Amino acid sequence: MLAAILKSLFGTKHERDIKRMTPTAQAIGALESGLQPLSDAALRAKTDEFTKRLAEGADLDDVLVEAFAVCREAARRTVEMRHFDVQLMGGMVLHEGKIAEMATGEGKTLVATLPAYLNALTGRGVHIVTVNDYLARRDAQWMGPIYHALGLTLG
Repeated sequence: MLAAILKSLFGTKHERDIKRMTPTAQAIGALESGLQPLSDAALRAKTDEFTKRLAEGADLDDVLVEAFAVCREAARRTVEMRHFDVQLMGGMVLHEGKIAEMATGEGKTLVATLPAYLNALTGRGVHIVTVNDYLARRDAQWMGPIYHALGLTLG
């Protein structure tokens, strides 16, 4: 009974997480119109800008909104896929080191590009793990253009 009362007052953990991440997803969306007119080179230059800011002491969370927005724009241009807000939230969850459960067809591969790009800005490399070699190759070929557009390499 107490659990039901607390749930009705504060919501479920999932609902609280969504509420916490929604403003960040909205902030990412607010940058979209400013990124669309940029040339491919100017969009690519954002990677250097973020890397410089991190080298000067910024935290990954300080550049998350802009980096996710840039990655979203690169995905739109290269693979003609645009991250939905719920996928942005999935990327935030992964960046936080948590598990994001998604059903088949909900865009796990696309979601992974967001925290992969953000964390690659540190220069330490990022590993994306999948269930088999076939999916690893397929996903690298499929999402590779996004990473290349942002000045990253994969292999």
